[in-house]
Amino acid sequence: MSKQKSGKSVIREYVEAIIIAVILALFIRSFIVQAFKIPSGSMLPTLQIGDHLLVNKFIYGVKIPMTGIVLIPWKTPEHDDIVVFRFPRDRSIDYIKRVVGVAGDTIEIKNKQLYVNGEAISKPHAYFTGTDIMKATTGPRDNMGPVKVPEGNIFVMGDNRDNSFDSRFWGFVDLNDVLGKAFILYWSWDLNKPLISVDRFSSIRWSRIGDIVH
Repeated sequence: MSKQKSGKSVIREYVEAIIIAVILALFIRSFIVQAFKIPSGSMLPTLQIGDHLLVNKFIYGVKIPMTGIVLIPWKTPEHDDIVVFRFPRDRSIDYIKRVVGVAGDTIEIKNKQLYVNGEAISKPHAYFTGTDIMKATTGPRDNMGPVKVPEGNIFVMGDNRDNSFDSRFWGFVDLNDVLGKAFILYWSWDLNKPLISVDRFSSIRWSRIGDIVH
């Protein structure tokens, strides 16, 4: 009888430990930090395909999970923050871009040059693959605006300015859809190399692991 009780006790302890671990994992993922991987080159060269990073989810306030409603506000995204957010056209997809405009800013692009409130903004992270200029009648990549960022929204762009599907094409990001701010790389490897290969180990980008995202 005592052995039976002991066996049940051990099973119960394991079940309770698993439940607690799951609850803690869900809490951390919902409110504190979440892992995110880079699937495309829209943020090159700052973020590379195969980078894995952590996203600080409480830096912009404590939110009700799945709703985006802020319970305890801390701050809002600022210029140059790299943020993860729900894609406005399909909120089941998460995107990562850099903030170039906040509420009240006027955004304009002339021949690839970004202007914020009439001031030309030149940053080292802005990367262009070519010098060809796309006319505004063809698309908004190199010429657009001016547009004013409404309250409760941000304007985002990829660092790879010639190859990024961002606010130039589909508009603003609602602050309620911002999931957090990218802050550190915890893993990185070259996905172009086969998964099963003697070269797979060499594909690990050791020098990037632990880098602060900025």
